[in-house]
Amino acid sequence: MSLTLTLASRNLFHDRLRFVATLIGIVFSVVLVMIQMGLFLGFGRMVTTMIDHAPADLWILPKGAKCFEDPSLIDVKVRDRVASLEGINSAVPLVIGFSDWRMERGEVTPVFIVGADQRDSGLQPWNIVEGNAQTLQQGGNVAVDRSYFERLGVSGVGSTAEVRGRKVRVTAVTDGIRSFATTPYVFVDMKNARNYTGTPRDRASSILVQLKSDADPEKALSAVRAEVGDAEVLTADEFRKRSRSFWLFGTGAGAALFAGALLGVIVGTVIVAQTLYSSTKDHLTEFATLRAMGSSNAYIYSVIIYQALLNAVIGFCIAAGIGSIVVQMTAKSALPIVITPWLMAALFVLTVVMCVASGIGAIIRVVRIDPATVFMR
Repeated sequence: MSLTLTLASRNLFHDRLRFVATLIGIVFSVVLVMIQMGLFLGFGRMVTTMIDHAPADLWILPKGAKCFEDPSLIDVKVRDRVASLEGINSAVPLVIGFSDWRMERGEVTPVFIVGADQRDSGLQPWNIVEGNAQTLQQGGNVAVDRSYFERLGVSGVGSTAEVRGRKVRVTAVTDGIRSFATTPYVFVDMKNARNYTGTPRDRASSILVQLKSDADPEKALSAVRAEVGDAEVLTADEFRKRSRSFWLFGTGAGAALFAGALLGVIVGTVIVAQTLYSSTKDHLTEFATLRAMGSSNAYIYSVIIYQALLNAVIGFCIAAGIGSIVVQMTAKSALPIVITPWLMAALFVLTVVMCVASGIGAIIRVVRIDPATVFMR
């Protein structure tokens, strides 16, 4: 094995320019796939960020609601019927919707209002770095994320603005609560949310249901569904999957990301295959000599495969380093790139397969070599 690896590495590093070209092809391909899949994962997480942080085992939603941001409404009286059921710990209405945010300098920007009764265990802001979420119960207090300071024309706690003609004051600041659609989330109390979105008092966007610790989930789910009329009841996992399916595939965003990843694989495989084939062709005399000396086909094949594996390992290491830098650079952006351990493992396997598949073309060329050609020179 050591002799085979030595011969493979010498063949690989003999022409450094060709070796660099091969690495560029591999790195380009892996980084492109990594970024596209990282965007896919990041997008998938962002579209469910509110669902992930909501203290809800069940979601009561308008019939056919596709995602958290769906503006449809349901009758809030459903809450009273559900709250009295066996196994239900709480049922908290949630009011959401788009509104206008007017800065002190007069500019207007759209915002997405998220309103729940701060005295209940509803959806509340998290990752608070300034102020206190409990202050949202008072007056026109709001919570915003600091990544949207410039967009909202504020500088932190104490800043003021207007939402739908009503004065608001920032009393809590979060870090990392970003919207995939770039529209800033603004957390407010339930009463203010109705005013800012024009939602009637007898309507709500959804109802968050928490089960008791000893409740039977299936039994509670059936009981709730029997009480909601024409509304729809989903578990948190079901709502999460529906939202991701809608935004990633219903809008075509997922298909675009997958197409980019596929392009990276194709381009990388073609470049690597062409380079490995060219390198093997330049060393046909050496391979013919090995065959004339009695070397088995398996030995020659292993040399070529080792070359491909060396390319894969070195190229992947470089690509992984670039990927980690990209992740850090986008961590605070509107759409962070997410690279998980399983994604890295899958990319490594993909890189190896891509390089080995590229080496097969070179192997086919070597198989056709006539050992006698070495004596004709």
